[in-house]
Amino acid sequence: MTLVQRLKTVLFYLVLSASAFLWGTLNLLVAPFLPFSARYRFVVQRWCRFAVWLAKVMVGVRYEVSGLENIPQRPCVILAKHQSTWETFFLSGFFSPLSQVLKRELMYVPFFGWSLWLMRPIAIDRENPKVALKQIAKQGKERLEQGAWVLIFPEGTRVPVGQMGKFSRGGAALAVNSNLPVLPIAHNAGHCWPKEGWAKYPGTIRVEIGPLMHAEDEGPRAITELNQRAERWISERMEALEGRAAVPG
Repeated sequence: MTLVQRLKTVLFYLVLSASAFLWGTLNLLVAPFLPFSARYRFVVQRWCRFAVWLAKVMVGVRYEVSGLENIPQRPCVILAKHQSTWETFFLSGFFSPLSQVLKRELMYVPFFGWSLWLMRPIAIDRENPKVALKQIAKQGKERLEQGAWVLIFPEGTRVPVGQMGKFSRGGAALAVNSNLPVLPIAHNAGHCWPKEGWAKYPGTIRVEIGPLMHAEDEGPRAITELNQRAERWISERMEALEGRAAVPG
């Protein structure tokens, strides 16, 4: 990474951090008085879109989206590849309102975490997977019934470029038990925004929204089959995307 890009990245983080503090403080004052959908647009969607825009203008991280025709009118369960923080910003700004499955430790971050709590996330304890699955099933169904998309990263954590993590069945189980489809999403954000370190590389992130996937039956076997089908589609698209991506330099 060049010296100029390093300086741009440092400036990007400074502006992003300052905006998170200012926006989080404002939201704590305003958001509690807004209905959930308006609160989400005001608190999350606008700031996340600002973060994606900031990455574009300051460090050259652009994006292209394909498969828009696959997005249903009714919210459902989103299963997305997880490589970086970028897709968290992007998907939270793209789908509205959205409830995200995330680690509960984020709730304790001053200002940012407190504002995040107002957005009805599904904050789980990763150290207790059995309880987490029950929580996803219960709260996820509630969020869907309230008209919110539910975003799940089935790998559970960010996985480096070129690798695939094991898919948890929680998202597929939620879809089957709610009688709703899964919307798979693949992308190659890790090339521009790596998991490790603070470096940001200019380039174009390709986001692919896949076809809706419905369970073919009910029960544990249907959950396993749906989860494997979503994992297979994302894995195949990731191979194609990473084969097209330029090596950061």
